[in-house]
Amino acid sequence: QVQLVESGGGLVQAGDSLRLSCAASGRTFSNYGMGWFRQAPGKEREFVATISWNGDTTYYADSVKGRFTISKSNAKNTVYVQMNSLKPEDTAVYYCATAFSARASMTEHDYIYWGQGTQVTVSS
Repeated sequence: QVQLVESGGGLVQAGDSLRLSCAASGRTFSNYGMGWFRQAPGKEREFVATISWNGDTTYYADSVKGRFTISKSNAKNTVYVQMNSLKPEDTAVYYCATAFSARASMTEHDYIYWGQGTQVTVSS
């Protein structure tokens, strides 16, 4: 059974940093692309960042480009997102997901397994 468990969320002030982790089990993690998405209260879930199976390709939402960095450790079966210069509009539940394929993808429908999410709250 595939499981994705996010951690690292919390309450921070604007300008602070957080690093989210997503530990995966039950799948050959290194073969697949991974992504981070987020959902703010009252809004649709949106794409944040994605990384290909070998880490060579990454894409970011325009709203986080230059502030967030996605990475993965295939040895640890873990994907990370380093979030710097956080803003109140980054407040959301953050979800990691593993893709159907090895590619990085910004499209939610390309992902097959999802974690339960971790809350990030940024105060002004």
